[in-house]
Amino acid sequence: MDEQENRHLLEQWIERRGGTARITGKKAVNLNPLITADADGQREMQLAWWWLHVGNEPAKFSAFNARDDKLLSSRAWKGSFREHRALAPATWYVEKGKRFALPDGEGFGIASITTTAYRGDEETLTYALVTRDAVAQPATVHPRMPLVLPPELHDDWLDPELVGDGELLAEALSASEEMSRSMVIVGDTAD
Repeated sequence: MDEQENRHLLEQWIERRGGTARITGKKAVNLNPLITADADGQREMQLAWWWLHVGNEPAKFSAFNARDDKLLSSRAWKGSFREHRALAPATWYVEKGKRFALPDGEGFGIASITTTAYRGDEETLTYALVTRDAVAQPATVHPRMPLVLPPELHDDWLDPELVGDGELLAEALSASEEMSRSMVIVGDTAD
């Protein structure tokens, strides 16, 4: 990825959003950074609408998270998982008012699925974070957590030539296990 261009995009986003991603509602458009790969596999960072769209409209059901156990069966998730995956860059996430991070503060990618929607003539990338069963400390707060992916799986997850199937999902869940178990509470959202 072009580091200078992406750094500028992130700096602008941090200045506007205070470094905090927000779910986008039907009226407030809070676009957040998302890493995708184009048809040639080149990575790019875009700002995206955090609420998956179905049929060019924000889904009428809760569509900011997509459960891992529904990726292969849900009509809403299946097509996006098969063909349109992305990574949400993060250094922490919040669940039930608790902030979780890796002990060393290292960044990570959260598995995501995407669609493209149109607002007038403007093309907008939309997404849902993929979640998994919570483990270790995160499980003491909530039964689900983001599917965090280690760097060695980023290429497979983003590969536009690799079909999202049961094998990729199993690989992602297995690869995420150690990182997921390492997540610790580092504060409250009020901190």
